[in-house]
Amino acid sequence: MDVVLVTAVIASLFLVIAAAEPLAARLRLPYSAILALLGTFIGAAAIFFLRTDITDALNPVAAAIINFPIKSNVFLYVFLPTLLFQATLGMNLRRMLDDWVPILVLAIVAVVAATLFVGLALSWTSSLPIMACFLVGAIVSTTDPSAVVGIFRSIAAPRRLVRIIEGESLLNDAAAIALFGLFMGFVMEGVPNPTPLGALAQFPMLLGGGALAGWLVAQGAIGAMALLERYEKAQLSVSIALPYLAYIGSEQVFGASGVIAVVVSGLTLNLVGPGKIPPTAWANLKDVWDILAHWAGALIFILAALLIPRLLEDVHFGDFLLILVVVAAAIAARGAILSGLLPILRLLRLSPKIERPYRIAILWGGLRGALTLALALAVTESFRVPIEVKRLVGILATGFTLWTLLVQGTTLTWVIRKLGLDKLAPLDQALSNQVVAVALQTVREQVSTTTDTYGLDREIVRSEAKRFGKRLDTAVKAAEEGDEILDRDRVTLGLIALAGAERDATTARIRERTLSLRLAQRALSDCDRLIEGARSDGRTGYQRAARASLGYGPTFRAALLAHNRLHVSGPLGRMTADRFDLLLSQRQILRDLEGFIDGRIRRIHGRRVAELLRELLSRRREAAETALEGLRLQYPGYAEKLERRFIRRTALRLEEGEYDTMYDDGLIGAELYTALKQDLSRRRAMAEERPPLDLSVQRAQLVRQFPLFADLEEKEIRPLARALRTRYAAPGDIIIRRDSTARSVWFIASGAVEQQVGGQSFRLGRGEMCGQLALLMPKRRRSEVRAIAPSTLLRLDESRFKRLLKRSRKLREAVRQSAKRRGLDVSEILGEEKEASEA
Repeated sequence: MDVVLVTAVIASLFLVIAAAEPLAARLRLPYSAILALLGTFIGAAAIFFLRTDITDALNPVAAAIINFPIKSNVFLYVFLPTLLFQATLGMNLRRMLDDWVPILVLAIVAVVAATLFVGLALSWTSSLPIMACFLVGAIVSTTDPSAVVGIFRSIAAPRRLVRIIEGESLLNDAAAIALFGLFMGFVMEGVPNPTPLGALAQFPMLLGGGALAGWLVAQGAIGAMALLERYEKAQLSVSIALPYLAYIGSEQVFGASGVIAVVVSGLTLNLVGPGKIPPTAWANLKDVWDILAHWAGALIFILAALLIPRLLEDVHFGDFLLILVVVAAAIAARGAILSGLLPILRLLRLSPKIERPYRIAILWGGLRGALTLALALAVTESFRVPIEVKRLVGILATGFTLWTLLVQGTTLTWVIRKLGLDKLAPLDQALSNQVVAVALQTVREQVSTTTDTYGLDREIVRSEAKRFGKRLDTAVKAAEEGDEILDRDRVTLGLIALAGAERDATTARIRERTLSLRLAQRALSDCDRLIEGARSDGRTGYQRAARASLGYGPTFRAALLAHNRLHVSGPLGRMTADRFDLLLSQRQILRDLEGFIDGRIRRIHGRRVAELLRELLSRRREAAETALEGLRLQYPGYAEKLERRFIRRTALRLEEGEYDTMYDDGLIGAELYTALKQDLSRRRAMAEERPPLDLSVQRAQLVRQFPLFADLEEKEIRPLARALRTRYAAPGDIIIRRDSTARSVWFIASGAVEQQVGGQSFRLGRGEMCGQLALLMPKRRRSEVRAIAPSTLLRLDESRFKRLLKRSRKLREAVRQSAKRRGLDVSEILGEEKEASEA
């Protein structure tokens, strides 16, 4: 086809895409449904004009549309990587990892259930081979992620529910395409018939190979983007190439799943990219991908819809009955998942509680899109698939897609309204009335000041003030007559607002580059956990999320194990430095939030709620200070380096703002501005580098801080520091086991441990020691020592401890006092009686 004609058709389709969005908003219908309707109408009109004698003037255009070079490979190799890649970039990956179990279970089980339900139903009602029936089931099990997620965002569904549905919809496509490839091999003629076990044996290679290919390509792309830090357009170009190289490389080189490769490459960039790419460049990259995905999604929909009239040309009456069978089976499969599997996950505390109205909305909102049509087109294009199978697969997939878009899509708004999901909850409505009243009172004060400043006409001011006053009186009356908000609910709403303000402050610090880029997503995820915890469980949920933000997860425990057992200190050093960075930032943000409580929350929720929130905030700040002080004790001087780095980065941001203002005001020219910015970038790159944290060089300073070693001379401290061995313990780690053989003594550099002996518990803190009595007495240990806080411990072996005991009077006194608390006399062991007689 002539390239001019192809270009003209594509340009015209962009005009259709532009008209579809406002049309969908006006008709309150899903955007994808409008695109499908427009595409189907254009395709049907082209066939109509080409096959009738009404006019021949439009025949060239109609022929161009009907014969437009649309192949399944165009959808799968051009559009699909763009859609999948952008979906992964838009995810809050760290928060999705919290719900990976329900996301993975729903994605896999939902696809398998839909495939089985549809396949078995067709095998009982049609003449298709069983494998062809399962192929149809795999094709129609794909969902349209953008449509599903857009629905739940429009009805203000809980964030966690939206996140689970979004992740499930994305992985749903990957699983469905993998199943499609499996069953496609069964139905193709001329291909050796694979056995079920042989086909299933290919799955690990398909999935694992695709994941490996995606990760490798993403790592190479991220490395290239890091080297191109100063060239934002070059970084964007690398990101454009990434999903296509992952898709093609996985399929052509590894023989694995290209879809899995694209998903993994996108997730890798989402996880690592914010730490390698400046915030402005990262935001621009996501904006570019948003528009690319919008165009790709719209084009794939409308181009696929152009094919619908052609795919339905040979439809028979009996085919409509089979379409209804597919619809019923697919809805039944989805309903079984929502009503059977989700409650089980809820009982296991792996999924949030999903109320019945939301389950119905999920069921009716499971729209199918262009991917279903693209897979069906791939079947109809294969010369190895029997003709009757091709015809039925194309008709069933197309008919089912039209059903979801034209029936479910057009009635979804009505269903949501009937379920009451389009209305505010009573609590939110009561709060809305109060917020409006408070806001209008503030606006009245500001308008009054503005009119006085500009000397406006008094009559006009008086008339508008009277009109505004009526609205204010109505708002105040609605707030007074509305449902009373309980203090408990006010606290919950105040905590949600407080956590939202914390997220805004964190975002501002990321934008200002005073918070490390590599920690940005983690800090934002902590804020999201605060919001969701407060929304779901009020004060308890907020406090639980706050404790989790200061806690040590399984990754830290793995780093501890690597350091303590394998002497690999790199991961622990990086994670400890990250903790320093986050605690410093959190401490400053928590201090700033007091102004938000006084300026906003107090006005809406009252003094009592504001005081309670201030108390909760104070406790969080104290916990952060305690954790930070513990790190300061372990690594003296490192916090000072980070604070100096923070000040330098803040100064650079302010300096940059001054240059921007001067340039905008015309005080400096473009050449000077460019030179200043280049110098600023060079100094910023130096300031961005975080000082290294060496875990092995701190022991001498720790030894000097121990009161037990205060009477040692400097020449004795250094050999002692070399003899000590450092161990980091997480809460719950056992330091000394009961009935073990005593071979060393532990000194507590920071943190706290609990010693249990003879039914009693003793808590030991910084500067104290444990295990010394068992070492001095010829008995097996009768006590167990366990860390109750993140702790740094110094271990000294038996021989060195006994030599040190002879030289240090303070150490002998500490041993004697600890024995006295246990009712033991170690004077003879310490040689104190002999010393006294000699004196």
